[in-house]
Amino acid sequence: MKQLAVFALTVTLASAAQAEEDPPGLSLMERGAQMFLEGILKEMEPAMEDLQGLADDMGPALQQFADEMGPKLSELMSEIEDWSVYQPPEVLPNGDIIIRRKPEHPMTPPETPTEPAPQIEL
Repeated sequence: MKQLAVFALTVTLASAAQAEEDPPGLSLMERGAQMFLEGILKEMEPAMEDLQGLADDMGPALQQFADEMGPKLSELMSEIEDWSVYQPPEVLPNGDIIIRRKPEHPMTPPETPTEPAPQIEL
C-alpha cells in the first residue's frame, strides 16, 4: 500500500510539473489521469497517516524483538545449512510444531573414506 502511495504521489508530481511546462490545453486523457491520481492521493492520505502512526507505535517493540531474537536466529541459521531439505512446518493438534526432512534427502551426507580401512591379520 505504501508503494502504491509513493507511485501515485510521483505520478501526480510529475504530471503537475508537466502541466506547468505545457500550455494549459492538456488532452482530455491527460487531465482525466491527473484528476484520477489526485483523487487517489486524497483518499489514501488518512490511511497513510494511520499506517505511519502504527509504524511509530510498533517500532520500539520490533526493535526489542530483533535485539533479543537476533543472536538466537543467527545461531539457528548457522546450525542448519540447507533449508531446502525440509518440509514446511506442521502444527499438530496438540500444538506441537514439527519440521520434517523431505524423504528424498538423506539424513547425513554420504561419507567418503579418506584412508583405506586397516586390514586385520588372521
